[in-house]
Amino acid sequence: MQRVHIVGAGISGLACAVRLASEGHNVILYEGARHAGGRCRSFHDDHLDCTIDNGNHLLLSGNTGVQDYLALIGGEAELTGPERAVFPFVDLAFNLKWTVEIDESWWPGWVLNRKRRIPGTGIWDYVKSSRLMTASENDTLQDVIDTDTNLFRRFIEPLTVGVLNTPAETGSAALLAKVIRETFIRGARACRPRMAKHGLSQTFVDPALRYLKDRNARFEPNRRLRKISTEGQRAVALAFVDGKQTINATDMVVLALPAQAVGTLLPAIEPPCKFHPIVNAHFRVDDPPEVPEQAGLIGIVGGTAQWVFFRDNIISVTVSAADELAQKSNESIANKIWRDVRAAISGLPEEPPQRHRVIKERRATFSQTPRAIRYRAPCRCGFDNIFLAGDWVDTGLPATIEGSILSGFEAARVIAAVNS
Repeated sequence: MQRVHIVGAGISGLACAVRLASEGHNVILYEGARHAGGRCRSFHDDHLDCTIDNGNHLLLSGNTGVQDYLALIGGEAELTGPERAVFPFVDLAFNLKWTVEIDESWWPGWVLNRKRRIPGTGIWDYVKSSRLMTASENDTLQDVIDTDTNLFRRFIEPLTVGVLNTPAETGSAALLAKVIRETFIRGARACRPRMAKHGLSQTFVDPALRYLKDRNARFEPNRRLRKISTEGQRAVALAFVDGKQTINATDMVVLALPAQAVGTLLPAIEPPCKFHPIVNAHFRVDDPPEVPEQAGLIGIVGGTAQWVFFRDNIISVTVSAADELAQKSNESIANKIWRDVRAAISGLPEEPPQRHRVIKERRATFSQTPRAIRYRAPCRCGFDNIFLAGDWVDTGLPATIEGSILSGFEAARVIAAVNS
């Protein structure tokens, strides 16, 4: 009987596995760590004495891949967020606070209302920024947008850095345009903020593992792949640290691994090689503050912090493209970020809470510049029975949870097509 061997139980590997299992395939899912989820997981932190996420991930209601994945594994109820498409912001440099609220229809009526526009912006700023939607794959953001405007600094830049994990000016305009086209342009129904209600593992990982178990799919943690043996254009064996797995003539292999790991295993593939870190800081507070607009998050400009998330008594802060910040000590990072949080939210103590945790993801995602995205590999990578999945694989979307899930689904679709 044909088996599909999926190596890597991050979100892309899980998405591929559950889609194939739903179609009756015989699936074996391997993971080098002792847990599934990759960068998208939760864990109990002894210092904070609570469960936190490895990193913060902002989702939007228009992320169709996420919606389909959660519907498949029965995890729809694990997402939460405001009923309105609201994004509160604070500009620390000018002591300004405002909320961007997207209208229900595609018509951007909020742009025409001076009181609802981003402070310091005029209608003409938004008109000129529409050039982004016609950007080519070679365009950076600074090629198509005036970066010396309040619209850029107070909305486009924080959105871009959060989505691409790349300095906004050099980020791929085409990737950002794809996200905007699928969310903000479709109105509020597609861009309401969504976050994990209890944690990333409870939302994306645990239900998927239960789903796989119920369909007799095998999950094998602590199986680190060190070599792929090939004959011609076919994989014939997977050499794990703890043993060898023979690949039969009809078997398929999906590598749902980070770019650098695939480049080592398959030297013929030259994946993206430049990465940017993400720094996350988690603070446990005794009295959770009131969140503006009950949005669950705040965007900060003019400081070190970028996006602040609130869940129960934990305040979590994310700083993307944090190349310089990641070089600093954890205590220095906590102090810098806490100063921004205090400036954005009233009523918090001057000193950071004793119970806090800083997590540095040094190779969080590849640098999503026009030049780097040319190195994204396709799902079909030149081998008859080896396929690729992962946020760095060419999906036409940024390296996000949405992109990861869709890459896993695409690998499952291609395998089904090959079989047929």
